[in-house]
Amino acid sequence: MKGSLIKDIKDNQNVEGQFMVREASRGETKSGSPFLSLTLMDASGELAGRVWDNADRYLPQCQPGAIINLRGQSQSYKGVVQLRVDYLEKAEVSAEEMAQFIPAAPGDLKEMLAELTRLAKSITNPPLRDLTLAFLTDRRLTGLFKKAPAAKYMHHAYLGGLLEHTLGVTKLAEAVTTLYPAIDRSLLLAGAITHDLGKLIEFDYDNYPYDYSDRGRLVGHMVLGIELLRKLANAIPDFPEETMTQLQHLVLSHHGEHAFGAPALPMMLEAFVLHFLDNLDSKVNYISGLGRRREEPGYHWSEFQRNLERFLYVRNPDIDRSAEFDANGKEIDHRQGILWKD
Repeated sequence: MKGSLIKDIKDNQNVEGQFMVREASRGETKSGSPFLSLTLMDASGELAGRVWDNADRYLPQCQPGAIINLRGQSQSYKGVVQLRVDYLEKAEVSAEEMAQFIPAAPGDLKEMLAELTRLAKSITNPPLRDLTLAFLTDRRLTGLFKKAPAAKYMHHAYLGGLLEHTLGVTKLAEAVTTLYPAIDRSLLLAGAITHDLGKLIEFDYDNYPYDYSDRGRLVGHMVLGIELLRKLANAIPDFPEETMTQLQHLVLSHHGEHAFGAPALPMMLEAFVLHFLDNLDSKVNYISGLGRRREEPGYHWSEFQRNLERFLYVRNPDIDRSAEFDANGKEIDHRQGILWKD
């Protein structure tokens, strides 16, 4: 039986259930006693866990991807709930039951793909429209698209995360082109739809949690992406070489800096815009995810984020929305579904 769901675990409660191990590492206290640091997950979210007793005995059962039965106690540390694991053992679950342990993008993936396809059809440059539709109508590629995460850890790191992220960036691109007529709308939308195409190959999808494939590590998703673009373009008669070069530039430069893995720096208006939009969508998802780990309303400081080299001041968007007002000027309390009193 699955037992407790991560999203329902609050401070100071007994926890018993099955969870997937996303990560496990062994450490030692100042006195030299071993302990385990775990990242546990199910379809509802992730939770940090610590094993203070019998760490070396339990470590072989905590390999990434393993399902474990555990008992423990939830504890709040700096406003974030963690789990003190008192007992665990490896569990066996069926293929059908695995869906209970794998986080997925919120929303309907079919609807997301349909909306992205609608935006692709609105591209007025025929070769770019044909190329993006060749991608979005390829059953093998779209099958991977619905499975792929956008990243292993940082943002949209769940099933369908790549599709959700790609749609977010493309919708931002659509909005920005209405504000800045100088932008080549067709090129920017095509770049938004295909900028992470190589991630379909970058990951190995045989087991969850997904890890990088050999080609993903050795070549990287941006180079893999332009290889896929070339294959798609080769099936389109007389695809303009200049257009392909520009689109490849957007894909190769969308990380913005060499330090962040970009083989090329943005050198076109559309490349700069795509980099900013990609960064915006990923940061909103990442910071919102940090906020959702908080139980208390209001803003709170996160732990130090090494990847961003700073603390972040976050709130839980699900329980602490920005103030909204009805037609009479009364503030709406979304948490309770009633109007706040004056």
